[in-house]
Amino acid sequence: MAWKWKYSLKEELEDMSSLHPGLTGLQNLENTCYMNAVLQCLCSLTPLVQYFLSGKWNTALHEEIGESATAFGCLVSDMWLGKFDYVSPEAFHSIFGKRYPAFSRRTQHDAQEFLICVLDDLHEAFKEPSQERQTPAAGASTRSSSGTSIITHLFEGQLSYGIRCLTCKALSDRPESFTVLSLPIPSTRVCSLQDCLECFFQPDTLTRNNQIHCYRCGSNQDATVKASITKAPEIIIFHLKRFAWQDKHRRKLSTTVCYPFSDLDLSPYISTSCHNNTEYSLCAVVNHAGDLDYGHYTAFCKHSITKHWYSFDDAQVTKIPDSAVQADTAYLLFYISQGY
Repeated sequence: MAWKWKYSLKEELEDMSSLHPGLTGLQNLENTCYMNAVLQCLCSLTPLVQYFLSGKWNTALHEEIGESATAFGCLVSDMWLGKFDYVSPEAFHSIFGKRYPAFSRRTQHDAQEFLICVLDDLHEAFKEPSQERQTPAAGASTRSSSGTSIITHLFEGQLSYGIRCLTCKALSDRPESFTVLSLPIPSTRVCSLQDCLECFFQPDTLTRNNQIHCYRCGSNQDATVKASITKAPEIIIFHLKRFAWQDKHRRKLSTTVCYPFSDLDLSPYISTSCHNNTEYSLCAVVNHAGDLDYGHYTAFCKHSITKHWYSFDDAQVTKIPDSAVQADTAYLLFYISQGY
């Protein structure tokens, strides 16, 4: 099923005959707040909205595996061009659940896991074969080598893990692609997003059972490993690892993480070989309130036209002040390159 748009994106977004352009709630289908929060964030990202409302996705779609991507496109249209306070994501949920059966059950799920599956699904639906045939390096994700798409263009970044043998000092690199960067949270009451980034990118020492096999020494050796970003994505998503294991029990970290609204500078963590823009602005947040078993997900999104922030709590949409966006419930942070 393909969808065609009569007007240009600019005309569509400036046509305010829609009662709620980009401000449409999503009905909770019973424990689907995790899905609604993620979908609201994705449907607030201007480059992704542009891709769907302009109709460009029609020519890229692989129809044999693109049913849920088509349902996503319908949802984008309903949320930006419709005339309702809220709409039901029933069609998308049903179709997506067929491809990912774990999400077909109307039970609570992790928003980060759902987000990764949605991005993977959209990538598969729109990917174009890679022009270059090359064997991926050991440990690297094969997504880029298997094709490119609007998802790889917007969301995919590249890490390089520099591994140095402490015996012979040989240095090797292990590349790895990512769409969501999971950051540890320091064990303090309050920290900053920069503190979380420092934890992720700080050098680590591999010893005992974590030793590496050194190709020069020909045996297992202690080593140091340090990550750096070799390709910065246009939209970078941070997952704050609030759910942690402690004494064989999983618990939620309630640490307040302070994050900047603009001028997030990633240059300290980016390789000198990377020439991407390194400053980002916050554009959406997925929040998780409550505990492991009885939590609730909501979203904060910055509207691309009004530039105001809104809270999306399933079917309820509310304009909020900027100060309310800084919350201790933040779970997923969406940042867009300021040079985009």
